[in-house]
Amino acid sequence: MSEPPEEAAPAPVTEEALRIAEALVFASDRPVAANRLQSVLPEGQAAEVVLAHLAERLAGRGVELHAVAGGYALRTAPDLTPRLTRVVEVPKRLPRAAMEALAVIAWHQPVTRAEIEEVRGASLTQSTLEALLEAGLVAPRGQKEAPGRPTLWGTTPRFLEQFGLTSLRDLPKREELVSGDAAVPLFAALKAQPETGGEE
Repeated sequence: MSEPPEEAAPAPVTEEALRIAEALVFASDRPVAANRLQSVLPEGQAAEVVLAHLAERLAGRGVELHAVAGGYALRTAPDLTPRLTRVVEVPKRLPRAAMEALAVIAWHQPVTRAEIEEVRGASLTQSTLEALLEAGLVAPRGQKEAPGRPTLWGTTPRFLEQFGLTSLRDLPKREELVSGDAAVPLFAALKAQPETGGEE
C-alpha cells in the first residue's frame, strides 16, 4: 500500500504579500478577516501565515497588528496609549446608563428591553438605546416568542472591535468578578469608558 503524498510546504512569505496585507489592514474600516486578505494575495501565499509574519514584524512598533472581532486590525502599542491620550481627541463617551445596558446585553444576549431593565433595576430610556444603536454597539436579533413579540437585542462586531475582544468568549465570567451590580464589572474588565453623567 503506497503512502499518501506529503503535503507541500507553504511558500515562504514574500515582501509583496506583507505589503499587501499591511495596506489592506491599514485601509480597512473594520478588522480584516483572513479569507478577505486571501482573495488579494499572490498565488501560493497563505493569509494566516502572512498575517502572523506581519504581526511579528510590527511587534514593538508604534502601531501593532492585533486579532480582534474575528479579524485583524492595527492598534496603537499599549505602552504608548497613556501618552497619546493627552493629544488625541477621544471619541464621545457613552453615559453610565448606556454602559450598564451594554454590559447586560453583552452577558445575557439575546435579551429584551424588559429583561435589561430587570437586571439593571432601572428603566431603559429610548435615548439610551438609541445611543447604543448610533455607536453601532448593539443591533436587533429577532423577536422573542412571547406576548407582544418584543425585540431581542445583542452586541455587534463593532462591540468586539471597540473593546479589543476576539469573540464573546473573551468576556470575563460574571462569577469571577466581585460586584453587587451586574453591569459594573464590564467597565473594569473591558477598561470601558468612564461615565459622563446621564440617567440613572
